[in-house]
Amino acid sequence: MQTSLPRLRPVAPGRDRRVLFVTTEIADFIKAGGLGDVSAALPRALKPGYDVRVLMPGYRQILTAGKPIVRVAQLPASHALPACEIGRLVCDDGLIVYLVLCPSLYDRDGNAYGDDFGVGWADNDIRFARLALAAAAIVNDPALLEWQVDLLHLNDWATGLTAGYVRWLGRRYVPSVYTIHNLAYQGVFGADRLEPLGIPPSAFHIDGVEYYGQLSFMKTGLSYASHVTTVSNNYAREITTPEFGCGLDGLLAKRALEGRLSGLLNGIDDRWDPRHDTHLSPNFGINDWHGKRANTQRVRRMFGLDPSGGPLFAVVSRLVAQKGLDLTCEIADTLVGAGGQLVVIGRGEYAIEQSLVALAARYPGQIGVNIGFDEGEARQIYAGSDFLLMPSRFEPCGLSQLYAQRFGSLPIAHRTGGLADTIQDGINGLLFDEMTLEAYRATLRRAFDLFHATDLFYAMRRAAMAGRLHWRQAVVPYRRLYAELLAETTPATGSYHGSVR
Repeated sequence: MQTSLPRLRPVAPGRDRRVLFVTTEIADFIKAGGLGDVSAALPRALKPGYDVRVLMPGYRQILTAGKPIVRVAQLPASHALPACEIGRLVCDDGLIVYLVLCPSLYDRDGNAYGDDFGVGWADNDIRFARLALAAAAIVNDPALLEWQVDLLHLNDWATGLTAGYVRWLGRRYVPSVYTIHNLAYQGVFGADRLEPLGIPPSAFHIDGVEYYGQLSFMKTGLSYASHVTTVSNNYAREITTPEFGCGLDGLLAKRALEGRLSGLLNGIDDRWDPRHDTHLSPNFGINDWHGKRANTQRVRRMFGLDPSGGPLFAVVSRLVAQKGLDLTCEIADTLVGAGGQLVVIGRGEYAIEQSLVALAARYPGQIGVNIGFDEGEARQIYAGSDFLLMPSRFEPCGLSQLYAQRFGSLPIAHRTGGLADTIQDGINGLLFDEMTLEAYRATLRRAFDLFHATDLFYAMRRAAMAGRLHWRQAVVPYRRLYAELLAETTPATGSYHGSVR
């Protein structure tokens, strides 16, 4: 463990602590999942008290958004990582976003991680190592941006090398938080990528970046960050077990024993309010069931569904195996046979997309599917649906269930991860314990019974709409964790010397 790195100067009294929030998504401009929403909300929620600025790649979606971008710094090439510039963009509300400007890496069609067909970019190791090394350069050289970082907050696999680069460069110690939003995506590459990425050979061992003979960006973050968080208490427990640990359960269990693994639940912000959301027609609030039903009819028209007095079920999701969509396809006959209808929006794995398209063709007028994603359409679906289907095999936190609850749609979910932490069975949603078709179908039947038990259904709908977790509450443990890390005088962790992966 290294303990001799130069320590940042004590924070001046009255000055907001400076946090560099490193991410690959922000909902303002580009979003692939919940990370984009968190990156948009958490830095804003931390004010006052923290001067949080975001660092992310300069994707085409941001460059063409019409916001002025001022070039503020240049960084040289390093190993196989090309030279880049740092741009500064200011959002309408004052949030500062620094962009790693490197057109050869980021100015592309597609999403943050891959092309329009969901295939990851072959050079993602270079793309995200460039981001990580830029973050380390900002930490190590306070004059680079004339803004000295007090604390790093890193997010998911694509930022994991940042903690390593800061430690390997060895110029300055800054505490770091590394948040796991989904452990299943780890950024694993061949060992031959160490030299091109500028990773010292001495770091390639079981207690460093090595992961079963390969390089893992995720493991690098877990090994070198000061503290690891994930996005719900239940998921923090689950990932220390072989079933959910994705091969990293030993290291995560060790982090937990050291008191350096926390589960901090996500929240939602004021943008998710059906009384004021401009995407809805009409707006509505608690007990305005006429307004809610008007949105339901609008969704039916959007998807070409037949008029119906039965419940409307919805899927708003990435269309990937994790989300249990194969089971949703299997229970479609039960759903339609009992008088329900289903709408689906999302994109993801081609095979799942095609299964859902075939399902819509099988049940015309009863099931509608839109392969793609539009924020306004998603919000309309939350507002118009009666139930949201979330049979996820695992779910670190989940935000869809929180959005649905706020918009009066009751989530039906597998009791796992953050779903177990945010849904109270029979109060603000329905849960099933076993990830089986039988358990899912039985819970679907409960939903039909609930829909027809009018008083109970509306009581649960009221509870769901009133009981949301707002970022005003969710940010409190982040503030506490930041304060604890900023009070440390030496690095609490380095590369591990134990025998876990």
